[in-house]
Amino acid sequence: MTEFHLTYTLIFMLVVFAAVMGTVAYLTFGERKISAYVQDRVGPNRVGPWGLFQVIADGLKFFLKEDIIPSHVDKLFYFLAPGVGVATALLAFSIVPFGPSAPPPGPVPVPPGLPDAQAVQAAAAEHERQMAEYHSHTTFAVAPGLDIGILIAFAIGSLVVYGIILGGWSSNSKYSLLGSLRSSAQIISYEIPLGMSVLGLFLFVGSVNLEKILDYQTHHGWFILYQPLAFLLFMVSVYAECNRLPFDLPEAEQELVGGFHTEYGAMKLGLMLMVDYIHMITTSFFMAILFFGGWHFPGLDGIDGTWGIVVKFVVLGVKVFFFLMLYYLVRWTIPRFKFDQLMALAWQVMIPLAIINLVCVTVVQEFRLSPWFLTATSVLTFVAAAVIATRERSTVISRPREPVATSQGV
Repeated sequence: MTEFHLTYTLIFMLVVFAAVMGTVAYLTFGERKISAYVQDRVGPNRVGPWGLFQVIADGLKFFLKEDIIPSHVDKLFYFLAPGVGVATALLAFSIVPFGPSAPPPGPVPVPPGLPDAQAVQAAAAEHERQMAEYHSHTTFAVAPGLDIGILIAFAIGSLVVYGIILGGWSSNSKYSLLGSLRSSAQIISYEIPLGMSVLGLFLFVGSVNLEKILDYQTHHGWFILYQPLAFLLFMVSVYAECNRLPFDLPEAEQELVGGFHTEYGAMKLGLMLMVDYIHMITTSFFMAILFFGGWHFPGLDGIDGTWGIVVKFVVLGVKVFFFLMLYYLVRWTIPRFKFDQLMALAWQVMIPLAIINLVCVTVVQEFRLSPWFLTATSVLTFVAAAVIATRERSTVISRPREPVATSQGV
């Protein structure tokens, strides 16, 4: 039985790995096609029907391209950086329930009125029964039932910055070094609002386990209804974590040539670029699961059996696809921030808003208020922040210029 479960787990991991890598490949194709559509171009259309085999040509190009290693690099860390980035990005996906799931059982209370030994035995038997029932359900996650849940994903995802810093420092190039320094400041800064934005969810659910968060939303409604401000903070933070426009300052081709991966080529460059797309997939799943109910959709709860599993996969896939397309549209809608604007947005806007949102959630939980109270406070807080920012901006613009002294005036 143990060998069977081990074989099943290994096959499951290989299937998930192949699916993620295939999705990454076609995300590059989708980005090129959507970019062409936005810019009134054609995009890839030569290799295969509708250009669908372009990803194969791109992959072969990375493998067959001449691998040039600059003489001035630190070779140990130069080669280590792409592996660190890809490994940590893939490991963060391991806890994501990408299909139907059941919540793991919680602590079992000891039955009162029984002797201590019998009470403990009864509680242990009840816990074993609940665990057996939990394991009877197929949970579509590589590492299901983790009590630390999304915290381990945040911890592992934050290690990606080490791959970027190692790549930038070991390249011994000013462009790469500036890109890695930007990345360290950016990712570390935006991890604060990223974590604070989901604290309100944990207070409602009483757990950081993603499967329990999903189960809570199936019975009480999606969190996007009650905490829209938290979702907005989370979404902006993950855009910064993924180095996507308008937060792509670590790369910034117009300023830093290519940023932290300027000195990389061939498959090493492919691995560096792959990290961002893996992060896009993982964070799209997080947004769909944490705030939009994951595989849940009202009216489809009664569908059971194989068709129920298929429908839940489709529902979750549509939500993830929407967020992936949103990544593309934002890229060609909002221009790149300046670095001081990027830091000011994190420390002066997003962190204060996350604190206000957390205080409101605490008040609602403490006084047992309706969760719709949070919806109103989220909207009012966002509107108030927008009004304050607009007034400050208009004051700066309308400030009269001081007269400039000239030689004739003197």
